[in-house]
Amino acid sequence: MTEQTPPADPTEPQDGAPTEATPETAAAEPQAAAAEAEAAAAEAAVAEDEVPAAEPEPETAAAEAPTTEPEAQSPAAEPEAQSPAAEPETPAAEAAPAPTPRPRPVPKPAPVPSPAAVRKVAHPLPTLTAAPPSWPPAESFGRVAEDGTVFVRAEGGEREVGAYPGATPEEALHYFARKYDELFASADLLQQRLATTDLSAKDAAEGLAKLREHAAEANVVGDLAALEAKIAEIAAGVDERKKAEGAERSAARAAAAAEREAIVAEAEKIAGQPENKIQWKTSGARMRELLEEWKKHQRSGARLDRETEGALWQRFSQARNSFDKARRVHFAQLETTQGEAKAAKQALVAEAESLATSTDWGATAGAFKRLMDRWRQAGRASRSDDDALWERFKAAQDAFFTAKDAEAAKEDEEFRGNLAVKEEILKEAEAILPVTDLDAAKTALRGIQDRWDAAGKVPRGDVDRMEKAMRRIEQAVRDADDKRWQKTNPEVAARAQSMVDQLESSVAALRADVEKAQASGNDKKLQDARSKLEAQELWLAQARGNLDEFSG
Repeated sequence: MTEQTPPADPTEPQDGAPTEATPETAAAEPQAAAAEAEAAAAEAAVAEDEVPAAEPEPETAAAEAPTTEPEAQSPAAEPEAQSPAAEPETPAAEAAPAPTPRPRPVPKPAPVPSPAAVRKVAHPLPTLTAAPPSWPPAESFGRVAEDGTVFVRAEGGEREVGAYPGATPEEALHYFARKYDELFASADLLQQRLATTDLSAKDAAEGLAKLREHAAEANVVGDLAALEAKIAEIAAGVDERKKAEGAERSAARAAAAAEREAIVAEAEKIAGQPENKIQWKTSGARMRELLEEWKKHQRSGARLDRETEGALWQRFSQARNSFDKARRVHFAQLETTQGEAKAAKQALVAEAESLATSTDWGATAGAFKRLMDRWRQAGRASRSDDDALWERFKAAQDAFFTAKDAEAAKEDEEFRGNLAVKEEILKEAEAILPVTDLDAAKTALRGIQDRWDAAGKVPRGDVDRMEKAMRRIEQAVRDADDKRWQKTNPEVAARAQSMVDQLESSVAALRADVEKAQASGNDKKLQDARSKLEAQELWLAQARGNLDEFSG
């Protein structure tokens, strides 16, 4: 194996740097080398000069050291965490911070040590939450050959991982083991984020891909089987997260499809209304609102598959187009019918205006009534035309009836005297009632009727009252006359006598049936016969009363 040495830092001479089995990781960055050298110098100073009395013990220092966010740490702030040579980038550098380093005393600044002092310093390792203390240390999975080459035990045997020229075998193993611990910690941190945060399946899969890439290229010493198992657990977690997100997306798509379906169904319901029942203004406004809701779902709602969304949009668009077409047809027809109604009402207005000055009160009043019927049948013009034409029609009508009422008022004044005469006649007629002497009542009523007609008209407001009073008296006299005629009618009397005879015969037969039932002791027959007898006797009494009226 060819060993490669990183470029020397002008401020810190070095005897050598570790080399790995792949050329990609052989070159070291000056900053990392300088940081490692500074850490080595600090530890060398602590080892040679003892820890100053003012500094705490390692455990105390670790307990009192403030905890900082890993993202805020940098190579300059934590020089001891840097590796002596450039290392492959791991997912921990992107997905999350590296674990907290093991507790250690905080060294005082020290001068740059000699290369010999640097070679004596062991490289520090971070404390890993992913590898419990009960696990075998990573160094136990590797060995260092006599020529300084470091090997790791892997499935199927050993494989070479690199070398650390100028370092002891323990330091070489420690260096490559630390690289393993960092890689394992990155895997553990990714697993924790996947389990405890809302890390998306996409981000987790990207982190897993990078972790696998670094694990495949890593030249480290440690339990490679445990690392592979950890990666497999993460892969299983990523798959679960993908399934969960897939289920959430499916549920969101189903809910979005149901909401879109509701929009489409309402649009189809609006479009399917009978034309004569559609409220065009309200329905048109609702159609526009539904379109805005559809756009809102497209902008911020869950995405539907192309086939579902296309089918729903096709239905929605068809409903909107159908409604718009019906609306255009309706208003086109409305414009035509309104024009026809306008022409018809213009003719009615002209006719009404020609009748407004007529003095033929009765005939013209009937003509206006017929014009009003035709106005209702003419339909509706536009609102403005309808209102203007109605104002003209009503003005002509009012002009006629105002003149007619004025003429009627003059006549009423003339008819006041007639009213007084008829009120006296009415009092004389009311004295006829009740009718006791029909012939005298009929003679008196004929004279009253002659004088009533000769008295003339009464004011319009009194016509109904006076006529009803006179008709009531006339009807009473007619009723008395009809009653007398019925009593003297021989046919009616004969029918009444026949009815009495039949009922008397029936009652006699039923009495015989009652006697027989009593003799036989049959209670049921006796009860039935008595019921029939009572009914027949009641009818017989009524028939005899009617017959008595004729004989009286």
